[in-house]
Amino acid sequence: MNGAEDNSKGRLTRPTTGYPGVTAKAILIMRIIISLLVYLLGTSVPLRQAAALEYPIRPVRVIIPFTPGGAPDVLLRLIAQKLSEKWGQGVVVENRVGGNTLIGTVAATKSDPDGYTLLLAADQTFIFNPLLYTSLPYSMKELEPIVLLASIPHMLAIANKVPVSNVKELIALAKEKPNTLLYGTTGPGSIQRLATEYFSGIAGIKLVHVPYKGANETTTAIIAGEIDLTINGMSNILPHIGGGKLKALAISTIKRNPLAPDIPTMQEAGVPGYSTQGAFGLFAPAGTAREIREKIHIDVAEILSRLDVKQTLESRSFVVENAGPAEFERFIANETTKWRKVIMQANIKGD
Repeated sequence: MNGAEDNSKGRLTRPTTGYPGVTAKAILIMRIIISLLVYLLGTSVPLRQAAALEYPIRPVRVIIPFTPGGAPDVLLRLIAQKLSEKWGQGVVVENRVGGNTLIGTVAATKSDPDGYTLLLAADQTFIFNPLLYTSLPYSMKELEPIVLLASIPHMLAIANKVPVSNVKELIALAKEKPNTLLYGTTGPGSIQRLATEYFSGIAGIKLVHVPYKGANETTTAIIAGEIDLTINGMSNILPHIGGGKLKALAISTIKRNPLAPDIPTMQEAGVPGYSTQGAFGLFAPAGTAREIREKIHIDVAEILSRLDVKQTLESRSFVVENAGPAEFERFIANETTKWRKVIMQANIKGD
């Protein structure tokens, strides 16, 4: 009898594998599967790199949770146009407004992480909402920062009906008539509200909050005299100063702006330590391939470095930041620390 035969019972035995109950054929199949997995893992990076080189092969959608015509919309549409020209594919801007940017942000986080849906977000999304709301329908872990595009200074503006000519007089009037002056914002937890409460806290005054749907609506309201003051984006205020529709009292940054060199900073006007700006960045849904995110960053960074693009944005009150993912994350961390303190001191709640 050969070695495969059971001499005691006259039956043939299966070749041994060293694993009870596992046949040699099963071991062979397992080895083939493992070899295939090793091969696929070894080639996955080149495949992703190849996909990034081909990206995009169809139109890209960029969700923006703000109304058309406002500062973030102006910024995005310029970049979208340049990206479309560079990629040879359409870049579609989709305004999804509502809920202090929640509606548009959630729509982005629920999209496939394939690089074909991006989000243009302001600090409302990546700083203020997480600080203000105990329960959010999204998490910042669901978004990958790609590039901090630009920031924009705020301006403190008053309606023509308000009988003051500078910030100190405005503070004096507000102290004389507490809880009388109305200030407009784009919502209860908006940067406009936080910036105004920040100002109120330093100045020691009490103002009345009036929320509107968007920055344009707020500007329209103050021109019409429905409200007394607003701290809004410079691009929303500046066009109405020359025509005498509004009075700008101060700019929010620590340096004066070349577009309005005669307007003092808030600190120069008598509000010590005050500094704010609106910030705008591009995000992708979490899980989007790193190679695709890097391609988007490189292409957007190249566009923002163009002299004509920088001049166009600066003429519209923007400060080009052009900061990559790592620097963007540091910016978010630093601003979060600053505004957490302001929110706690002013006892502002979004819920």
